[in-house]
Amino acid sequence: MTSGSTTATSPWFVRPQSTGHPARIFCFPFSGSGASAFSAWPAAIDDAEVCPVQFPGRENRLAHPHYGTYENLAAALVEPLVPLLDRPYAFFGHCAGALPAYETVVRLAALGLPGPGCLFVSGQPAPHDASRDRMLTMTEPELRAELESFIRSRGIEPRPDMIDMGLAVLLRDHAAAGAYRREEPVAVPCPIVVLHWRDDPDVSLDELQGWRQYSDSVEFRVVDGGHYDFMDAPEELRKLLTCWR
Repeated sequence: MTSGSTTATSPWFVRPQSTGHPARIFCFPFSGSGASAFSAWPAAIDDAEVCPVQFPGRENRLAHPHYGTYENLAAALVEPLVPLLDRPYAFFGHCAGALPAYETVVRLAALGLPGPGCLFVSGQPAPHDASRDRMLTMTEPELRAELESFIRSRGIEPRPDMIDMGLAVLLRDHAAAGAYRREEPVAVPCPIVVLHWRDDPDVSLDELQGWRQYSDSVEFRVVDGGHYDFMDAPEELRKLLTCWR
């Protein structure tokens, strides 16, 4: 199949969608980040187009009202997603981004809309265990230090205005993460592949086991690297993201 033409995109997607790929992977960023978390990813993995999702209230959507809760985020995402569900697709969510990805699958199923061929969750405990995230207990100064450390780890020297803007986004995202509660697992009608990063200091493989309750088909895969290495789209990860087709 040829690369095909592209179609106009909504604010929820930073890349115009191609009509020439037979499948899509929608990518959900972690708390405090946006679609730029996937800027180093290729345009397609195998024959699946990479479609980073841009949440409101950050980056090029900084002026848009924050989504407030993961449930609100999932509900708002359905309408812009529907025209793009015309071919097989998967969801990939890293860290807290896995939670609105999951909630979106639940909502699509409730509406009788086409579901993903697979939900990939990376470095994130299951919804009923989400409140254990160590960052949810951090003070604002601690979050600022964490943000500065993260930016430096990406090879960038953080400016004060960059930190102030990033912290404002992170605090709103953390309020949503802290408010999220799903006490009882609701299974989704698709396989789940749970990715554990071997050198992740914050999330152990044991802490990911709760996902077993969320689908009849749950597979665990250990990937070399640390918590944020997904941003570089390492080859091992790209190969795993082809397994659902």
